[in-house]
Amino acid sequence: MAWAAPSLPNDKSRFICIYPAYINNKKTIAEGRRIPLEKAVENPTPTEIQDVCAAVGLNVLLEKNKMYPREWNRDAQYRGRVRIELKTEDGKLCQPQFPTRKAVMLYAAETIPKLKTRTQKMGSSDQSLQQGEGSKKGKGKKKK
Repeated sequence: MAWAAPSLPNDKSRFICIYPAYINNKKTIAEGRRIPLEKAVENPTPTEIQDVCAAVGLNVLLEKNKMYPREWNRDAQYRGRVRIELKTEDGKLCQPQFPTRKAVMLYAAETIPKLKTRTQKMGSSDQSLQQGEGSKKGKGKKKK
């Protein structure tokens, strides 16, 4: 008897898998990127992919302990994949704007940079760099 993930129907053909490597601009095609480099996102997480897909109304399941086979780094930050239901039981599209897995990947890559968590990280890192530059007191030789 085959094992099935909880809350996932037996008919998995309606669900697609998206690993973060598919839309990561730090990856090459050989390492698993599946969309053009200029449209890809810097280090997306499975949670971010889940958030943007759920917000548009897709049925999404996050599998945190799954790893992309081509990923050589086994750290926790590289774990996870997202299962997304593209078609209903009768074969109709769940969302007409997402007919293919590539359409879902391109949408996720376009939307993830606009997330609040991404925009806040960018703003706070700029501030911390500026604060670090001003605190160089007492370093170097004294002038006579």
